[in-house]
Amino acid sequence: MERYYKFSQYLRKQFGCRVQKVTVDAGFSCPNRDGKLSTEGCVYCDNRGFSFNTRLPARSIEEQITEGIAAGRERFKAEKFMVYFQAFTNTYATLDVLKKRYDAIRQFDNVVALAIGTRPDCVNEEILDLIDSYSQDYEVWLEYGLQSIHDTTLTQINRHHTFNDFFNTVKLTRRYNNINICVHIILGLPGETEDDMIKTAVALGDLKVEGVKIHPLHVVKGTKLEERYHEGLYVPLTLEKYVKIVKDVLECLSPQTVIQRITADCPSDMLIAPLWIREKANVLGKIDELLAHYDSFQGKQYHTSL
Repeated sequence: MERYYKFSQYLRKQFGCRVQKVTVDAGFSCPNRDGKLSTEGCVYCDNRGFSFNTRLPARSIEEQITEGIAAGRERFKAEKFMVYFQAFTNTYATLDVLKKRYDAIRQFDNVVALAIGTRPDCVNEEILDLIDSYSQDYEVWLEYGLQSIHDTTLTQINRHHTFNDFFNTVKLTRRYNNINICVHIILGLPGETEDDMIKTAVALGDLKVEGVKIHPLHVVKGTKLEERYHEGLYVPLTLEKYVKIVKDVLECLSPQTVIQRITADCPSDMLIAPLWIREKANVLGKIDELLAHYDSFQGKQYHTSL
């Protein structure tokens, strides 16, 4: 029994085969790092800690896609591919620049889907028009980094956007029927209680977003969060606590929401804490075990007021 709606399951249903995500660093910046909003970025952020291509020598988007397809074929026997513009804020440029970089996917016949990661304050109608134009040939996902619905938390982590920014952007995106919305949330943010995290999940359940990525907050070397951690001002979630909260979060989401991610990755040389995220298979196994123990499943406590 599948107790939550996995992205791999969704993609196989959509395309009839294994679809592998290929991540690229398209050379974008971020307004929270380049001085438009801040020069410090989010307290936990160093893209090298989660975006593989930012750790490698600069290559063209086409080279990254070619390499990703070759690796996906060899390792996973994948037949089709989704290109994910992952690093930094991938709608933060002029329309001409965005189109030129997104158009790289058109050179690859076996690319069937496009995913674009961004901030909810870096999208407008003109950008959505451009992104929607790709839906004629590809399945399109727009991934918004929300992290939490609580503005006090967003201030603490130096996000420089509000929940209202996110909510209004979702409403705007909903005008485009062929753009799927995936929302990133982080569990274990500074100052948040379990109840705070559940409220974030309930809000996403009410919005019935098409996808969610669930991340545990982890301390990456060289970040502001590392400073807080060493000063004793931040304590990461234990594995047991994280698994319990994931179960509760899944119960609040719509059964139709695709769970694109449920844990985190970080290179060993950059990870400070918690060390348990290194054991991805163990984390996934613990989540499955707890769901089975409580006969729990995605949507068990789901309700909507919409």
